[in-house]
Amino acid sequence: QVQPVESGGGLVQPGGSLRLSCVASGRTFRNYHMAWFRQAPGKERDFVAIISWYSGSTDYANSVKGRFTISRDNARNTVWLQMNSLKPEDTAVYYCAFDGWSRATTDFDSWGPGTQVTVSS
Repeated sequence: QVQPVESGGGLVQPGGSLRLSCVASGRTFRNYHMAWFRQAPGKERDFVAIISWYSGSTDYANSVKGRFTISRDNARNTVWLQMNSLKPEDTAVYYCAFDGWSRATTDFDSWGPGTQVTVSS
């Protein structure tokens, strides 16, 4: 079990960029994945992006594909989410998750407290 903590959220104008970081303390597992999810007020927590700890393979939600990039540094237990061409619809609390194996929130064991991203002019 690890404890991730996100940072880098804030207010950005439409079309702008933002980079989120997440650092996890404790032990992680090489055969599991790291991911980003987001949740807007009154809505369910949705999958955004995922990366394999071992291979670096990535996958993205269709709504962010081509705009967001997930990356990681295994030695530092760190995962990033580079967000470009941001839209108001991207406004949400963004959460990083460790030790998962699918796009489902229930399949991840460790979650950060979240960081707010607001896209507005």
